Amino acid sequence: MKIRCLLAAVFVLTFCAAIVAQQSDPNKPAAKTVASNAKSEKDLEAERIVRERRENARSLLLNLAADAGRFNDQTLRARTQARIADVLWSADAERAKALFRKAWESAETVDQEGQRKLQEDFQRQKSGGNPVAILPPPNLRGEVLRLAAKHDRALGEEFLGKMNSQQAQDATGNPDRLRNTPLGAPEAISQRLTLARQLLDTDVARALQFADPALATLTREGIDFLSYLREKDAAAADMRYASYLPRANADLQSDANSVSLLSSYLFTPHIYVTFSNNGSSSSQTSRESAPPNVSPELRNAFFRAAGEILLRPLPPPAPDQPSGAAQGKYLMLKRLGPLFDRYAPREVAEAVRAQADALGQGLPDEVRSRDDDTLREGIRPPESPEDREKALQDRIDRAKTAAERDSLYIQMARLYVEKSDIRARDFTDKIEDMDLRNKVRPYIDGSLAIRAIDTKNIDLVFEVLKKGDLTHFHRSWALMQTAKLLSKTDRDRALSTLEEATAEAKRIEESDADRPRALTAIANALYTMDHAKGWDAVSEAVKAANGAESFTGEDGVIRLSLLTKSGSSVRSTSSSDFNVASIFSELAKEDYNKTVEVIRGFEREAPRASATIAIARTVLEDKKN
Repeated sequence: MKIRCLLAAVFVLTFCAAIVAQQSDPNKPAAKTVASNAKSEKDLEAERIVRERRENARSLLLNLAADAGRFNDQTLRARTQARIADVLWSADAERAKALFRKAWESAETVDQEGQRKLQEDFQRQKSGGNPVAILPPPNLRGEVLRLAAKHDRALGEEFLGKMNSQQAQDATGNPDRLRNTPLGAPEAISQRLTLARQLLDTDVARALQFADPALATLTREGIDFLSYLREKDAAAADMRYASYLPRANADLQSDANSVSLLSSYLFTPHIYVTFSNNGSSSSQTSRESAPPNVSPELRNAFFRAAGEILLRPLPPPAPDQPSGAAQGKYLMLKRLGPLFDRYAPREVAEAVRAQADALGQGLPDEVRSRDDDTLREGIRPPESPEDREKALQDRIDRAKTAAERDSLYIQMARLYVEKSDIRARDFTDKIEDMDLRNKVRPYIDGSLAIRAIDTKNIDLVFEVLKKGDLTHFHRSWALMQTAKLLSKTDRDRALSTLEEATAEAKRIEESDADRPRALTAIANALYTMDHAKGWDAVSEAVKAANGAESFTGEDGVIRLSLLTKSGSSVRSTSSSDFNVASIFSELAKEDYNKTVEVIRGFEREAPRASATIAIARTVLEDKKN
């Protein structure tokens, strides 16, 4: 009994000592519990604010969706509804699906009208006898389709089926639209593969679900898709590519262009070259990429199939083409020859070389001696700028007419642009036709500015700005881009350069959409250097947007165009700085409520819709939340 009482007393004393120790030492568990409770209350308040802000963002979207249904501009209506649906999907899939269907209805109307106008413009320019230069209308149904398919495969297939059915009807009176080119695919296949390519960035499995039905036919789009797929899943891409080889070999229509297409996947990804029967060439490049590291077995399978296709006899020549397809095939054998010499089994390489020699014996010297960039691209190093300049100068010296010399001076000026050499301007000054010279000069000066910015050559940018013939918009853009380059090393000079860019932008007519575009780009650049000045610049851009009816807030491209009697050229570079979505997304991260107030200053539907969706997307898709 005494022992029990003694133990109880010891327990009581120990418990009391622990309490006293906790009261005297703030670092003990009891104090931690108090701090933990306080922190929890702070977290709960933060979560409440986030929930409230997310609900507010959803309300913004739903109000905009209601407004969009009343937009007179059906292009804006379709885009707005589709983009709202994209953001809303995770919170309300059924409402988002209904918005996608409304967007599709508007997009169908817009696309049909766009194709009608495109055909009218084409026929009008063609009848005038001048080179045709037409920018195709936006593929609005494709935009809606891409966003819908990202969330729901069945809805994507439904829209894709509707699109293909409509395109087949449109082509009934125009059989050329269904004709497959040596590189291209029929529109139904092209649309499916374009969609699959877009889905690759976010969902490889879904991309393959859409792509596989279109991969049964050998097309440029199919090979290009597989090259992109290989970056995500090499085994899946190689397996599908391997299935092309026996089918191409068994197809009696396969020819040297088919082999060129198949070779692209292994040796020149995203570079596609074809030759017509008369030797004229066509090349397309979507991006630069190194050859993949494929297995020797896959490479050998290609050369076996390629050898059998290339060694087939040529078809009989047509009456108006005595040489038949000899020129085109000879040039393709000359292009692919180095690949066969390096990688193919010896007997295959020797047979291909022998056939090239046999074909060449009946061709003119200028065909056999041809060795331009089309023959070299992706396989052999291109001609050096020095060799190209020498060849052009020789042609200039031998030119018999002023028009011929002027055309060659344009080519020489473009060569010097590639070399980032201000002397490109000297060749424009040599053009004898004054009207042509006045067209070429701003194109070359603008190209020099773009080239200088791409290569981060700040001195050349300022030299072009000093001497060049540039519009206020192009000058403002070049100054803005230069300020961004300078911001990393000389902040004060960068800010003063942005002041010059602003001055140039304000010289643009108030009704011209380029004015708010330039000011929006400046606001984007300025905000990264000085937040307070960035907010002020955004207010300036909003005011400018209200004065330009055609400003949409998302034309993120700068273009230069040159149209002459001998041809046309369009040079463009994309820049998200022109888009209101870029700056408003950043502003919303800093001060959501203030940003919502700013967008209420937009009087026009298009920029307000784009900014509103950007704000809502920032809040609803913020990973930190």
